[in-house]
Formats: sequence, C-alpha cells, structure tokens
Amino acid sequence: MRTVSYAVAGFVLSALMLGAPASWAAEPKAGAIAPKAGAAEQGGVYKRAIDRNVSLMEAAESMRLRANALNLQLVAELPMSKQVEAVTGKPQRTIIIFQFCDAVLAKDLIDANMDFSIYMPCRIALIEDAKGQGWLVMMDVNVDAVAQEKRLPEALKVRIETVRKSLLEIMQAGAKGEL
Repeated sequence: MRTVSYAVAGFVLSALMLGAPASWAAEPKAGAIAPKAGAAEQGGVYKRAIDRNVSLMEAAESMRLRANALNLQLVAELPMSKQVEAVTGKPQRTIIIFQFCDAVLAKDLIDANMDFSIYMPCRIALIEDAKGQGWLVMMDVNVDAVAQEKRLPEALKVRIETVRKSLLEIMQAGAKGEL
C-alpha cells in the first residue's frame, strides 16, 4: 500500500509541476512541416495516435528500444492504471508514464538554473482513451523561449533541442511499433 501511495503522490506532484508559463509552449516554427497523420499539437502538448495495428504493449516496447538506441535512459515507468486498479479493485484503461533522461544534460541545466528541475525527467504518457485508441502524449516546450528567458548558452539550447527531437522519435517509434 505504501508503494502505491508514493507512486500516486509522485504522479500527482509531477503533474502539478507541469504548470509552466504559457509562453514556454512550443509554437509551430515558420515553414515547419505539418504534423503527420495521427499527430496533434496544441498549446504545449504533443500527441501521437498509436496505429490501430500496434498493441499498447508493442508501442511501449518500441519506445523502450528506441530510447535505448538514442542513448536516452528510461529512468522510470509508472503503471498508473495498475496502481489505480490496486487501490480501487476495478479494471482501468491503460495509463503508463515513461520518464526518460539524459543525466549529464540534466545536471548541466540544473547548474545553469535550478528551475529546470521541474522538467526532469522528460515524460511521455501512453494512454488508452475511452474508445480503446492508444495515444502517446508529452509536454512540448518552446525551446527558443525557454533558452531566451533563462539566458542559456547556445550549446545547452542545442542539446535540449536534440533531446526534444529524440523524444519525438521515441513517440514515432511507439506509434508505429517500430523496433
């Protein structure tokens, strides 16, 4: 019971920490390619539908494998739906929160400004909606706005953008069931 309580509390605190200023929400870049079919962008959120022929567990495994290939460490996997089932005794739709991290970049960002700790680790949620459709969802930060506000050196900004692109690639792999 204690483990479940800590996990639920951790999830709630993580969700509360996502309250970043609206100015940090990613905006479409000029000349950017439109989102791929099944992808949706809205005010600081990036969503990607999981292909119907890909099971949720295949999507999860594809994300783990792609993160490993990109040298982005999976530091936590929170099976929220299983935790809710354990507390309520009722079956739940799938909700799994994956947390990824580049530890060296995380330390460098915290050294630059401890406020960056609220973004760590990077999260991708795997969620089954009420219709049974699987989704991958993450916060999409406007790297340019954050870097400018926090006066980050260009080298750190480039590293953040690289991690953001890796997260999008992880979501793509999960949505398509790619290994």
